[in-house]
Amino acid sequence: MLYKRPHSAVWWCRFTPPNSKQIRRSTQTAVKKDAEEYEAKLKSECWRQAKLGEKPRFSWQEAVVRWLEETEHKASHRDDVNLLRYLDQHLSTAFLDEITTDRVDAIARARKATGVKNATINRMLALISAILRRAERQWGWLDHAPALRRYAVSERRIRWLTHDEADRLLAELPEHLAEMARFTLATGLRAANVCHLAWNQIDLERRVAWIHPDQAKARRAIGVPLNTDAVLVLRRCQGKHLDRVFTYHGAPVAEANSRAWYKALERAGIEDFRWHDLRHTWASWHIQSGTPLHVLQELGGWASYDMVQRYAHLAPEHLAEHAARLETKKHILSTQTATATRK
Repeated sequence: MLYKRPHSAVWWCRFTPPNSKQIRRSTQTAVKKDAEEYEAKLKSECWRQAKLGEKPRFSWQEAVVRWLEETEHKASHRDDVNLLRYLDQHLSTAFLDEITTDRVDAIARARKATGVKNATINRMLALISAILRRAERQWGWLDHAPALRRYAVSERRIRWLTHDEADRLLAELPEHLAEMARFTLATGLRAANVCHLAWNQIDLERRVAWIHPDQAKARRAIGVPLNTDAVLVLRRCQGKHLDRVFTYHGAPVAEANSRAWYKALERAGIEDFRWHDLRHTWASWHIQSGTPLHVLQELGGWASYDMVQRYAHLAPEHLAEHAARLETKKHILSTQTATATRK
């Protein structure tokens, strides 16, 4: 039977297939004739599955529901939800075996036409691929997941501040944001971890803090050693709030990327810089000060060594000995002669 839910214009169908449980499903249309056709098609498929042993077809909506249930623990769960809301307008009525390379390419082209960057489109394509691969390899809902092409993305250079630029920015920031920025430059923590840092995550006597697995991007606990700069920030924040470390007018800070942040950047004459680039600055300063990459990986809580390799070019000093092997004897002798003459 067809019916409408309260306060909804869309028709739903409900019936019980042979030797199966009752099915309730949205027809995704407010036109009754189209809803009747959808219901008839669905009933025919259920009959063929029950009587002829045909493999059932699963919809994109069913896959989305199962994906969200199984990946609720992911750090990017909220991002997945937002992308899936966008995709709903394109795939809400599709069965998994109807999602072809050409169909997804059309969705990607339509989004690119709105000015969305290639990297953002690639994240959407990666999510579609992940769902279809799981439907094929784990759930057995799909015979073959299509291969989806990605768009070319230029590598973003590492944006970091010099110490002078950092001092200039800190001087322009409101005090609550300046303290958060100082703490970030001392610890390298991500914006969300700084905003939500609680006093029960800190031991000032041992000079350590910790990020719980459910708060970390890689879903692994992070131990945070606190240097003197970080400790001084925390001592200035003591007594302002019972639970949270960083506050503004007595309330916990919810967002670092505020209007005040961008106005301070403008006053400091700093362009093309995000709050997350404070973390890049922290990592860059570490490398330039001689911190080994494997130590930086542990300090920053990165899941893979590849993530810290992007900073390696900032400290090429360890290659000087090898570069010297190609120096010509003539240049070496002239250098030695000039040194002897000066003596």
